Amino acid sequence: MSDIKYAYLKGQTWLYRRNYPKDVVPVIGTRALKQSLKTGDVKTARTRAAQVNAKYEDLVRQARNGAEDILSHAQAGTGEIEWGEASKAALSSLRSTLAAEGTITFPGKTTAPTVAELSRAYLNLRSNQLRRGGFKSVRYSVGLFTSKYRDRRITSITREEGREFLSLIARLSPLIGKVRQTRRMTLDQLARWSDGGLEVISARTRKRIWSQVNHFLDWAVYEGHLSQNPFRTVRFDGKIKPAPYAVPTDDEVRVLLMEEDGVIHLPLLICLLTGMRSGEAVGLLREDLTSKGNLGWFAHVRPNGLRKLKTDAAERMVPLHSDLEALLGQLPQEGPLFPGLSVNMVTKRFADLRQKLDLRRPGLVFHSTRKWFITQCERTGVPEHFTASLVGHKSARSENGITYGIYSAGISDEQKRDIIDQIRLPSC
Repeated sequence: MSDIKYAYLKGQTWLYRRNYPKDVVPVIGTRALKQSLKTGDVKTARTRAAQVNAKYEDLVRQARNGAEDILSHAQAGTGEIEWGEASKAALSSLRSTLAAEGTITFPGKTTAPTVAELSRAYLNLRSNQLRRGGFKSVRYSVGLFTSKYRDRRITSITREEGREFLSLIARLSPLIGKVRQTRRMTLDQLARWSDGGLEVISARTRKRIWSQVNHFLDWAVYEGHLSQNPFRTVRFDGKIKPAPYAVPTDDEVRVLLMEEDGVIHLPLLICLLTGMRSGEAVGLLREDLTSKGNLGWFAHVRPNGLRKLKTDAAERMVPLHSDLEALLGQLPQEGPLFPGLSVNMVTKRFADLRQKLDLRRPGLVFHSTRKWFITQCERTGVPEHFTASLVGHKSARSENGITYGIYSAGISDEQKRDIIDQIRLPSC
């Protein structure tokens, strides 16, 4: 807590309040000096509070001196009525003088930004913080909100707009974005266009949009444009059903591998036999591969110019399965192992492959390869916290609840090799 006397933090802005002495209140006509310090920084607020304190002391001194002057002039008057009229006139004049003194003016924005102005600043910031896929999702959600309220001052947004926004996104069709004519529509236009369809977006998608817009408004609070997020008191009523990824069966894995797709066959093998995420696999560089003698080849999953990692725990050394080592000669000897291949291309190619092979089971996506690897580890008796270390999960815990990321240096390369060597692909 801060020790700034007579100042307190409300939302993201420091405010000053100090009561006047009882003898001064009737003269000034108000009980306290109140004003915004126009900052959220504690050091700046402390400096400005000292300035307002000095102004306060000066106003109290002037009020008392003025009251004494009024009293002395009134006592010199002759009649009671004249005395009363003179006192009222003098007091009114003194109050006007003190009011003219005013409060100290601090630099700060006098006009709240519009939703459009603030969303541009927010998206510029987030574009540098998020990976491409995550940023596209945030841009879409905030874009829906901005298309509806773009010219409104951010301070004019209330919980009523929150209810309205929720009701509009609940009408949206899952075809939005897939149909060219919808790509430049506003939220109102999208809702009207969607009303003719039979399906609406899921509660999970609505919840994601709602959460991302709330994050934008929370940021506006942090930046001092709002005192509080007006949407936080609006309840989201949609019931979200869990939709986990499916674990591929051995038959499904066998069919996918037998196809030997020219674009994603090798990334598919890598993800099945190492548990890597698609972005980690296609982002590998030749210099990420290291030979460790008798232990074979290892891949160093780490951030590079092609991709970032999901969490700090995702950086790790993963042994390459013997089936993968035999294929290293097919890959470039320097630079990216899969030049020109992106996560977006992998996921779309996998969707086409599913369609071609008639693998229509819900939840079966490229990321399911990671679940297949984890399932194989579980079936061969690998402890959960060992598997978590291999696949880069953040919270690896043992059976007795110990968090290994805190207390352990991790499993050895020998242990990793033993685990990987137990994984067997279905025979084709």
